[in-house]
Amino acid sequence: MIALPAAYWHTLRYLKPVQLYGRLWYRVARPAPDLRAPPAVRLPRADAWVRPARRAPSLLGPERVVLLNQVRDLTPGTWDDPSLEQLWRYNLHYFDDLNALDAHSRKHWHIALLLRWVQENPPGSGTAWEPYPTSLRIVNWIKWALGGNDLPNEFVTSLAVQARWLTRRLERHLLGNHLFANAKALFFAGSFFEGKEPDAWLEQAFRILRREMSEQILEDGGHFERSPMYHALALEDVLDLCNIAATFAAAIRPQWHAEVEGWRRRIPSMQRWLAAMCHPDGEIAFFNDAAVGIAPAPVELERYSERLGLAQAPESSAITVLRPSGYVRLETPAAVALLDVAPVGPDYLPAHAHADTLSFELSLFGGRVLVNSGTSCYGVSEERSRQRKTAAHNTVVVDGCDSSEVWSGFRVARRARPFGLRIAGGERMEVSCSHDGYTRLPGRPVHTRAWRLTESELVIEDRVSGTYRNAQARFHLHPCAAIDVCAENALTLRLPGDQVVRVSVEGSTIATEASTWHSGFGRSDENRCVVVNFNGESIRTRFEWHSGR
Repeated sequence: MIALPAAYWHTLRYLKPVQLYGRLWYRVARPAPDLRAPPAVRLPRADAWVRPARRAPSLLGPERVVLLNQVRDLTPGTWDDPSLEQLWRYNLHYFDDLNALDAHSRKHWHIALLLRWVQENPPGSGTAWEPYPTSLRIVNWIKWALGGNDLPNEFVTSLAVQARWLTRRLERHLLGNHLFANAKALFFAGSFFEGKEPDAWLEQAFRILRREMSEQILEDGGHFERSPMYHALALEDVLDLCNIAATFAAAIRPQWHAEVEGWRRRIPSMQRWLAAMCHPDGEIAFFNDAAVGIAPAPVELERYSERLGLAQAPESSAITVLRPSGYVRLETPAAVALLDVAPVGPDYLPAHAHADTLSFELSLFGGRVLVNSGTSCYGVSEERSRQRKTAAHNTVVVDGCDSSEVWSGFRVARRARPFGLRIAGGERMEVSCSHDGYTRLPGRPVHTRAWRLTESELVIEDRVSGTYRNAQARFHLHPCAAIDVCAENALTLRLPGDQVVRVSVEGSTIATEASTWHSGFGRSDENRCVVVNFNGESIRTRFEWHSGR
């Protein structure tokens, strides 16, 4: 249990001043909606708009939606029903379905739903008008219009009111992906409309994007929050910005051309990063907050890049080191191991961090075998807390504590710092790293982990130096990895393709316990966790595989 005064201190001391006074301003300031007539709509370049990345449909009927794997009927009170989770309500107001797969077949539903939204969500009130859903909605409405749909006058008027509202509700107190989304929406609105007012929106958007793009996209192309899911969202954002800039090229002032070209140059490294952080099944790894179905699928983003002429030829390497981000990919013909040797995220913004330092995921024969537990919910709850804890990841727990002090849904107090990263190639690829997350404990223990991957096995050697009461290494199995035989210091796994994996331990014994895996929001699948308790300073866990009995 974290003592609250200490937790607050170790959380707040990392914040930027703008986040502190921005919180006060955001709570105190109450701007009135500007309901003036909208500016004129700017004419796009003919045939310049490229179809963006698509998500799965969320509109099941005229008044029935599925969001975060939860189905509900859309009544007038649903828009801001306090009994519904905030994230579900946020998604309701995004209007992602306007640009989802086969959206044209639901056009008459969309028009009716847009009209309902305008009538039932008065300007400036409720969840609908919070800055983040407002930002995503502005972008989706404009994408829908550029996709060949006529926006009736009341929708055009509402778009202008939303953009004006957003200029006075920018999320400087949060920064990160929220402020980036705000700026992206202003860029879309400033491009879509023309005149002095939209030009001011563009100017404001460029100022924010110039600063945030260079800070949030690291040198290796990764997003600075170290979440593959949020990286995929960031890649979609940059692709969308390139798309809208080309569509309304006349709106881009000459002094901004170099900035826009810089966006285009970032795409290849962002694509390579995403490819490196995907499993052979084509979907993302689960480090920090990550789940399938929030961002477009990686293949959708790849196709979007191709349509924009920004596609990057895939690269293949046995070892891929994403050093600025802190991830390593090891690959053999049968295995892919993704290793987390990263900080939890930017110090002032660890909202989406998990206590997962030195965790890893493993795929064999094209399917996942070892998985971090994923993310099924946001907010403040026991389940949200459990999913962020060290025990929910494939790493080592010392004295029942977390490697980083995750608390209250989106906060982190003292956090682990990796150090001593070493990487060696050859027939036996080896990566080793330590972290200091447990040195706050009385015995100042340090966890050091080494991974050694060959054609037929992965060996994980864990060492905890210093003094401690107990420690355990935890390895979460994918639900499809069935335990065949379990002995004192070894067990056998059977994979869906009838391949066999033998797990053995030196220096300890093996036990298993029930756990859950969360591949998407609102989803929970039963799985097993292999638990290896330390009997001394170190243990060695070996995974050996072959294609059948």
